[in-house]
Amino acid sequence: MDHFGKRVVYDGYTFDSAKERDFYVKFIKPSGLRFEVHPNFKIIDKFMVGGTYVRGVWYKPDFVVYDHDGEIKHVYDVKPSVDSQGTDTAAKLRFKLFEKRYRIPVEVIVPRKHDFKMTILGITDLSLLDKHVKRDRQGREKRTEAGNYQFGYYNVYADINYSVWDIIGK
Repeated sequence: MDHFGKRVVYDGYTFDSAKERDFYVKFIKPSGLRFEVHPNFKIIDKFMVGGTYVRGVWYKPDFVVYDHDGEIKHVYDVKPSVDSQGTDTAAKLRFKLFEKRYRIPVEVIVPRKHDFKMTILGITDLSLLDKHVKRDRQGREKRTEAGNYQFGYYNVYADINYSVWDIIGK
């Protein structure tokens, strides 16, 4: 994420951006839940091609939050926006490979002043996510050329005390 923000050191962690640090300060740290910052997850094992090995592939989410039983509750990746343009193709592929291997969704989030936007990219049933009118940088509602509102899909949360399974089902 170097191309979106400048690295920030805070509480002994190195965050990829100020937005990532802000999410940690406002939502992760005060949650009281166990968490990890940038843990490594193998998503493809190393394999042979011809007579040589090809390295495996790893994914480092920004935050992994665990419930009181030690199970993964949230896998967060902080991005500049919740729409598909805010996440590059390589990241979307890593999300899908992680989700396939570990059977838990990656929640793409954008911190805001008092809450955060969250979506899960790539799901086929968008009706599971809340639909909101898109706005431009000045806060005006976006419309199509025909004058209809443009909609985006995301949930808005004030804390991380929710279950992603209540949104997408289990």
